Amino acid sequence: MSAHQVTLKPISEVAKYKRNLIPANIPEIYALKPIFKKIASEENIRNGVLAFRSFVYLFCDRLITDGHLYAKPPKKPSGMTDYSFMHDITNLLVDIGYHGKLAKSGDSLRINEIPLCTASINENGKKESPKISASSQIECFRFLTLCGFIFTGINLKLKTLNISKNQPLEVFYPNNPILLTGLKALALADMELRTTRRYWNDHNLLRCDYRLMKAENTDILDELKDFLHPLSEKVKKFAVKLHQRYIDIGLTCTLSILDDVSFSYAKISKSQKELSSREKYQKRVWAFSYSIRNGYCLFVRAKKIDKCADVIKNFPPSLQEKIAVGYGCYRKLGRKYCQGDCQGICISLDESILSISENIEAWLDNEV
Repeated sequence: MSAHQVTLKPISEVAKYKRNLIPANIPEIYALKPIFKKIASEENIRNGVLAFRSFVYLFCDRLITDGHLYAKPPKKPSGMTDYSFMHDITNLLVDIGYHGKLAKSGDSLRINEIPLCTASINENGKKESPKISASSQIECFRFLTLCGFIFTGINLKLKTLNISKNQPLEVFYPNNPILLTGLKALALADMELRTTRRYWNDHNLLRCDYRLMKAENTDILDELKDFLHPLSEKVKKFAVKLHQRYIDIGLTCTLSILDDVSFSYAKISKSQKELSSREKYQKRVWAFSYSIRNGYCLFVRAKKIDKCADVIKNFPPSLQEKIAVGYGCYRKLGRKYCQGDCQGICISLDESILSISENIEAWLDNEV
């Protein structure tokens, strides 16, 4: 077995994973950044975002039932969620929203060019194929019609599409037309306001990240609560308590979104230069994480186990065993292939953590 072998998850499981990343609590009223004034009124944009969130729920539900007919697995996946269909359909939606012109009525988007779907000429005068292949384009458009979109100007009965420049098409979402306003605004935010690398995480739009649009920064605790929303009330209460405990002690909490989502906690010296989010993440002592590999969990990057042996010896045997194994590269732990063990000692963030909550606090106190 290769050291880098990856087992691709079924598209239905990927959809369930992505569904949990959709924000459960979007406020009814929030001020928007000035860049969105050219699209529509703030009220219409906010309503459009809510409509788009409803669409993403439907999108994920359709993937769960019918996704296997559209999302074909790659021969050599680079990750557990590595379906090119997911990358293509998300980026297609961004292109439609960003380049489409919203009708005055707000009932349609008119597009003269979808850059990712058209061939181009590079700086050396060489023709380059579309970023989204013709065969993938037709699958993406068909799946979007399954989710309620209507497209005029293209024939979805063909085996493949060949969209050219200056080929106008119109986009409708008759079940809830205000969605198009939300798509336009979210695509603009994704293209122009994102601080992380574009296309690094190709599913940004499917997280319905309205927070990029807000005039004011979102409190990290509010983001954490939204992150925890699928968990039980007791587990959420424990997680929020742990967050507040170490914020009060002086740790810095940083939200990181790559292929997984994590809230990491690091001890940052006040005299230290301003660190980037990545640098703060690298200094983390512990973190809440959600990934398709481990689900919701708490990672601890323990470095003072020897110094707190007297504390650990009173922990339940199961927790002592986890700590004894430690963490690190798969080679260090004798794994056949990488399982992400370098992130820390993994503890499931579910009901089972409640019985060891006091042990967790005692352990983290010694690490901090």
